[in-house]
Amino acid sequence: MSTVTWARATAMRGQWGPGIVAAFIGLFLLTFLGVPVAKVIFVAFQDPSTGSFTLVNFMDFFNTSLFQESFFNSFYVASVSVVVATCIALPLSYFTTRFNFGGTALIQTLGIVPLIMPPFVGAVAMQLLFGGNGSVNLLLEENFGFTIPFMEGLNGVIFVQSIHYFPFILINLSASLSNIDRSMEEAALSLGSSGMRLFRRIVFPLGMPGYIAGASLVFLKVFDDLGTPLLLNVNNMLAPQAYLRISSVGISDPMGYVISVILVVFSLFSLWVSFLAMKGKDYATTQKGGGGLMKRDLRPLEKAGCYAVILFILGIVLSPHIGLLLLSFGTIWSFSVLPDAYTFSHYVEVFNSAGQYINNTLLYAGIAGLVDVIFGTAIAYVVWRTGIAGRKALDFLAMSALAVPGVVLGIGYLRTFYEVDVPLTDTSLANFWLIIVIALAVRRLPYALRACVAALQQVSVSLEEAAENLGATKWSTVRRVVIPLMGGGILAGFVTSFATAAVELSATIMLVSSESDAPLAYGIYVFMQSAAGRGPGAALGILAVLIVALGTYASHRIIERTKREHAISPDK
Repeated sequence: MSTVTWARATAMRGQWGPGIVAAFIGLFLLTFLGVPVAKVIFVAFQDPSTGSFTLVNFMDFFNTSLFQESFFNSFYVASVSVVVATCIALPLSYFTTRFNFGGTALIQTLGIVPLIMPPFVGAVAMQLLFGGNGSVNLLLEENFGFTIPFMEGLNGVIFVQSIHYFPFILINLSASLSNIDRSMEEAALSLGSSGMRLFRRIVFPLGMPGYIAGASLVFLKVFDDLGTPLLLNVNNMLAPQAYLRISSVGISDPMGYVISVILVVFSLFSLWVSFLAMKGKDYATTQKGGGGLMKRDLRPLEKAGCYAVILFILGIVLSPHIGLLLLSFGTIWSFSVLPDAYTFSHYVEVFNSAGQYINNTLLYAGIAGLVDVIFGTAIAYVVWRTGIAGRKALDFLAMSALAVPGVVLGIGYLRTFYEVDVPLTDTSLANFWLIIVIALAVRRLPYALRACVAALQQVSVSLEEAAENLGATKWSTVRRVVIPLMGGGILAGFVTSFATAAVELSATIMLVSSESDAPLAYGIYVFMQSAAGRGPGAALGILAVLIVALGTYASHRIIERTKREHAISPDK
């Protein structure tokens, strides 16, 4: 056998292991992502009585006033939330990248803090602060004789969602502004452009890639959100209608599936629009890193104005956290600016009666995070280190979970697995606690996958080749060389998946069959349904925020440490 033939045979043998792993993961994703979503789409176009293909369900949807109103409201709330989120994020990102003043890093950090609180958790706290009888309106009425309907109907959903999701725009726009080609700004200044004209014609258009990326994420997240409208008792929106139709009418009701299809279509629509907005435009820089905007010092009056705007914005965006903390310690908070008194009893009650929620969350999110990093590492290796046919499709299938709303996945699971029994039990898979873990793993897989891909890209292929030249098998090379070198990224992916899965509500609220199997997010939702339960619910919410905050911090530290290790020179 010639050397070339032997090398080809060895390469073919080396593809078998990754191929089997890729096939298993692909089968898992098709079973628990592709099939449930396809089932939802199929039922939406199915005649309930005959089972034949029909468009009657969609005609009924658009001919029903409630559904027409819900469709318009969801689109309106998502669109206006993008505008409001832009008004919040734009000053913070521009001031911190354009001007020299103290506290820039702290401002950027505080601006990202809202992401660590799920929007539905802070919704009740914001009602107490900004509602008709909330702290702010009580002060306005007492001192100025008027009130502002911050939290009335759709206004409340927009307000809560904008405050929670604006960091997506802040993060992406700040990154874009930091990479702008400074020479373009200098050229505009030399031609007499300055002030708002410079910002409107040069700076903001060059930062458009980051803005479009953030704005499309805000639209997608708001359009699909279920928990916030439910907690604010705003049911005339698409996601709440899908949940209410399935939970009240039943899984045979076609309207829940029609709404689910529309939610998926608009999720894809927001991503498509963001792609069209960038198509055919060139934002490339002519120097490495772009140089960023030219920072300048502020005059005392300008600095005071910037700080005033920043402090005002931060005061608003951090209000849910402040309100939730006060509510968790408050005894009675009604028709008053602050709680009447403070107590630790809510936390005592939580640990005495709601410990099962916490235990379930640690179990579910822990297993989901572990599954995500295992699958994420395997997919990253298959896509970036092998030539297996269909590897790009596997990557696309895993990432497509981002475009599937949690409520749609939950409905798909109920329909697909309701008649599938768990072995050795009399329980349907749709009612078994394991289905919650699977839903969390599928929903959070894209986060772990991106972390694992980033980690693998930092591992030189030459290290694997050296190990194999010394006689190591492919599996041994992966186990003893690749995975240890990816350790930081894998751990960061696990922490991110765990922290975000711990507060997932949209999918889990559809799949909880008994309170003993319920996770933390469901417990918060149940507590917040009554005035007496708001205190313990807020205490649970603070625990959820702490879990996500610690996870976010740990992930950040791991990533930074990995970067430093890779920055060490090879001879060190």
